[in-house]
Amino acid sequence: MAVRAAEIGIRAASALVLAPAAVLGIWAGGVWFLGLMMAACGLLAVEWAMMSARHAWRVMAGAVAFGLFAAMIAAHIEQLSLSLVMLVFCAAAAGLFARSRGQEALDASYGVLYLGWPAVLLIWLRDGSTDVGLYWTVFAFVIAWSSDIMAYLVGSTVGGPKLWPRFSPNKTWSGFIGGLAAGMVAGALMATFFDMGLGMVWGAGLGLATAIATMAGDLWESALKRRYGVKDAGNLIPGHGGLLDRVDGLMFAAVVVACGRLIMLLAERAG
Repeated sequence: MAVRAAEIGIRAASALVLAPAAVLGIWAGGVWFLGLMMAACGLLAVEWAMMSARHAWRVMAGAVAFGLFAAMIAAHIEQLSLSLVMLVFCAAAAGLFARSRGQEALDASYGVLYLGWPAVLLIWLRDGSTDVGLYWTVFAFVIAWSSDIMAYLVGSTVGGPKLWPRFSPNKTWSGFIGGLAAGMVAGALMATFFDMGLGMVWGAGLGLATAIATMAGDLWESALKRRYGVKDAGNLIPGHGGLLDRVDGLMFAAVVVACGRLIMLLAERAG
């Protein structure tokens, strides 16, 4: 119990250090949010490279980071379609470059797409400096964080049957259910108190879908780490491992929230 309490304390301290930077970047929007995203993606590219190409990680990191930066800049200047197309071409280019250096082309290409889609969609969600963009971005972060934290706390406290023991032996069904409940409650509250165009019921529904995506992202990264034979994606954050270990759920959550906003925009135009 003392070891578990110490681990929770380390995680909480790390969150207190990182959360203010994320909050300030999200709040400021514009070039500040772009800068936050580029810094994060630079670190993620390095972690991906060190996980998937440990003997030539600099080559892999450079190839992946270049594709991510190009796509994010296009998204920042409100060229979302161009940004998504660039992701595909940059993924292919990163793969060809990695292959020319004796590395796995698929790992480089997948790294660009895996890290790039959520990064581009988060920049699109933030939508410059508008309040609506701020609310939707905060929604993605709040649901991902609340469901992740509650899943960890409930799973650590209640325990019970394992969710996917082959790839993630520490995750339990109790934690999974706790995370989903937290996502629903957080989504309903966000939709009630912020002008996002969602009612409480739709907010809870989107919160549930986002929480499911958060859990899926966590499990998917666990499977990737098992594939590459590593325990953590890195050691940047005490108590959490690498940055990828911290944002794996957020990456999947951002895609679901972006889809939710797109549906809202299409409904508004149709109406």
